[in-house]
Amino acid sequence: MPSRCHAIADDLRHQISSGHFKPGERLPSEFQLATRYTVSTSTLRSALALLQGEGLVEKIHGNGNFVRRPLRRITYTGGAAAPAPWTAFSAPLQVTARTANIKAPSHLTTLLGVPPRTPLTEILFTTHEGKAPHGLAYTYVPHDFAPAAPPLPEQIAADRRPPPSEVRERVSARLPTQEEATVLRISSSLAVLSLIRVATDAAGRVVEAALLVLPGDRADALFTARVAEERSPKA
Repeated sequence: MPSRCHAIADDLRHQISSGHFKPGERLPSEFQLATRYTVSTSTLRSALALLQGEGLVEKIHGNGNFVRRPLRRITYTGGAAAPAPWTAFSAPLQVTARTANIKAPSHLTTLLGVPPRTPLTEILFTTHEGKAPHGLAYTYVPHDFAPAAPPLPEQIAADRRPPPSEVRERVSARLPTQEEATVLRISSSLAVLSLIRVATDAAGRVVEAALLVLPGDRADALFTARVAEERSPKA
């Protein structure tokens, strides 16, 4: 016999699929739903968490729970051909940027090859499709390579960085932090693609490090390796 929270999730799922609750529509408050189903608020939240994990419902902090609009899957193509990580997607997305000056914390010193507390510029790019957040990109640049002014979202790295000689990317899957889940409006149980991108110049110096966070229900990563064709020696 299904648990009470699963039964509630089934009923709400049916109301969403039948069109009773439409994409973008706000669900009744958690208190109202708990009263309707005669359960505790914690049980009701467990049922909503199931639907959030399925991508049917998104919780917007301070506003409530909404039926999620269908989102396109996008593909991160990456590689040195992409001038910046937020441009390496298969579909154009809206971008907002927030810039801050920080001292390199321990987890970035190894990544960038700099001493602890080295001055860095941190640029947080948030990509959107309409009003729905699609991904995060934390970009870190040493101060001597940083833009003189915060970049506009429509600009691509108009700064003092030399073109990268090598770009290394590493992808893993993990659960989001609570802050990432809140910003991306996803369940904390939904896996994200965590991509670390490090660009170095011809001298081997790191000119940029980017940490991308892409929800697993709407993003893929594609990497293509070109293999040189071997030619048979002439007789």
